[in-house]
Amino acid sequence: LDVSMDTWNFFYTSLVSLWLHRFYVYSVVAVGISVWIIIQFFTTETKKKVSEDGTSSEGIEDKLVNGSATLKAKELYVAGVKIFYGSQTGTAKRFAQGLAEAVISLRLPVEVISMGDYDPDDCLAEEATSRNVCVFLVATYTDGQPTESAAWFCKWLEEAAHDFRFGKTYLKGLRYAVFGLGNSVYVDHYNTVGRNVDRWLWMLSASRIMTRVEGDCNVAQSKHGSIEADFEAWKAKFLSRLQALCRGEKKPCSGKCKKGKCKSPGKQSKESSDPEHGTSEYENTEAEELFETSSEEEADAEEAGGTNSVIDVEDLGNIMSHMKKAKRDRELEDGDVGKNLTQEKAGRKEESERREMITPALREALTKQGYKLIGSHSGVKLCRWTKSMLRGRGGCYKHTFYGIESHRCMEATPSLACANKCVFCWRHHTNPVGTEWRWKMDQPEIILQEALENHRNMIKQFKGVLGVRADRLAEAMTAKHCALSLVGEPIMYPEINRFVKLLHQHGISSFLVTNAQFPDEIRNLEPVTQLYVSVDASTKESLKRIDRPLFRDFWQRFLDSLKALSEKQQRTVYRLTLVKAWNVDELKAYADLISLGKPDFIEVKGVTYCGESSASNLTMANVPWHEEVVRFVQDLAELVPDYEIACEHQHSNCLLIAHKKFKVDGDWFTWIDYGRFQELVREHERSGGAETFTAADYVARTPDWALFGSRERGFDPLDVRYQRKNKARDISGC
Repeated sequence: LDVSMDTWNFFYTSLVSLWLHRFYVYSVVAVGISVWIIIQFFTTETKKKVSEDGTSSEGIEDKLVNGSATLKAKELYVAGVKIFYGSQTGTAKRFAQGLAEAVISLRLPVEVISMGDYDPDDCLAEEATSRNVCVFLVATYTDGQPTESAAWFCKWLEEAAHDFRFGKTYLKGLRYAVFGLGNSVYVDHYNTVGRNVDRWLWMLSASRIMTRVEGDCNVAQSKHGSIEADFEAWKAKFLSRLQALCRGEKKPCSGKCKKGKCKSPGKQSKESSDPEHGTSEYENTEAEELFETSSEEEADAEEAGGTNSVIDVEDLGNIMSHMKKAKRDRELEDGDVGKNLTQEKAGRKEESERREMITPALREALTKQGYKLIGSHSGVKLCRWTKSMLRGRGGCYKHTFYGIESHRCMEATPSLACANKCVFCWRHHTNPVGTEWRWKMDQPEIILQEALENHRNMIKQFKGVLGVRADRLAEAMTAKHCALSLVGEPIMYPEINRFVKLLHQHGISSFLVTNAQFPDEIRNLEPVTQLYVSVDASTKESLKRIDRPLFRDFWQRFLDSLKALSEKQQRTVYRLTLVKAWNVDELKAYADLISLGKPDFIEVKGVTYCGESSASNLTMANVPWHEEVVRFVQDLAELVPDYEIACEHQHSNCLLIAHKKFKVDGDWFTWIDYGRFQELVREHERSGGAETFTAADYVARTPDWALFGSRERGFDPLDVRYQRKNKARDISGC
């Protein structure tokens, strides 16, 4: 072809330009795609990171405003916490305040509300839309009823749950948790109020955020050793659940799910995302929460029901049968394991698995009160009358009535636990309660050795104290008497007989006080110097109101204990504590009880006011004047012809009624010959119990100053009475 060179140059130049243009376009496109990919990757990672920090994956969106990016407001999952409590003795209120402090530490608004000050008819429905979490701390009284402050709230809630006019979705959206306070001794009524509140809220479509927990005042059955420990364990779980809710999590993993069953919040299962099912995982979770059970039952139900956590009503029978069968299988398995162990190993295993009676919190509380704690369940404390007699300021009523040397008396107990919660208890119920021994046990030799050592150390502290008599300080270094009346129920200690024998072997007399709830233990008790039974009321109703016993059959146990006392050959005493407006009008009933137990002596003492306490509603108005106690004793003595008023100790607001057999030729013999008692008890032990003795074998004459009607009114003339002025009273004493 005849083509000029210029034409070829033009064609070549155009071709190269076109190729370069396309390369530029492709390069720009490639760079643009790369930049888009990087932006998308960065945005995705940012959303993931924010989601991990507690914001939903849709919680942050970039927007350009005036050239800068702004953040979309984080969604609020929990607006605050409202804590409702219903309390009888102040425990639920104290728990509510403690929980509030913990919630505040999470930077959440919190409100503590007494159920008695809250109108559920006007306000409760608003909680369903407030995004608050409601907590209910409710106590069950001994007869299964709510406390006075919670009565109206519970009545309204029950009526609403059964009233069709409210509708079954009246409280839909309300999120709640329940902690019940009860006592498993009352089996028929154990935590019924907590269970009912939980059930009624559920019937109104409120949603549990966690399983209901039942705290137990009975330390023998409490899962964690005390109701305080039960609450602390529940509180830790509640706070963890609350934090999960604040992060937007619907249902935390229980730790018991099968592999692949547990899903992260925000993800959906294939089933829940299936249009045919049309149910989100959140709705499934709500349904699951409405069927919460206790942890053991929940595990069995999951095992029986497979992966589907929503249980049809028709399947409930099969599920419950499976749960009962699983429980029986566990019990049989445990039994088979026990059979394979030797008796000795089984005993050691059981002992090692038992809890200590004194928890760290209890140890701290009792130590602050002046107790010297011994081992895991015993204690010793210096009585105020010991201090008084060291200074020559007079002894206790036992010095007046029975001739003990108060400065040589050790007040102790081998069991801090008690089966009663008496309204006048001077320990304000800081000690544990229980109906049987379920704790680790210390040996009596160790208890006595440490008790004597602690007692001596406390006595040593009075060396050089102004007013302390040197002769009495030297005598006090060797204990001569032991008042087993410090606190708790000494007779609950399984080795009480060995402990008493050890006291006698050390030449120490034994004054043991029991609350008349353990008749078999009274019958099996070895001889003691003097055995007391507390008779705080004379009718079933007043005994329940005053002593607040844990046993359901408390009245029969009380009567059986008095019958057991009548069979004892050594000295026996009824101890009556008069509480004005509570038990001072039951003279005839008291006389009947005296005929039943036939005690040698009857001590009648006005109640001692121990200060204001949430555990009791006693006031100074309940403390009778000494002259009122005298009139009561005079009226009672007229109803029991075999008894007379023998002694008086005005300082303790106490009088002694004695059987006339202790009045010989016009003289009273209420005092004790302690040396003779030690001889008799040694002969009894050497003979293996064949050589017996009675109360009449170790009596001593009562001095005139100790008698009722004397000018001294029971105050030892060898001492000088000291009148305190404007000083707080130390109410401790036997």
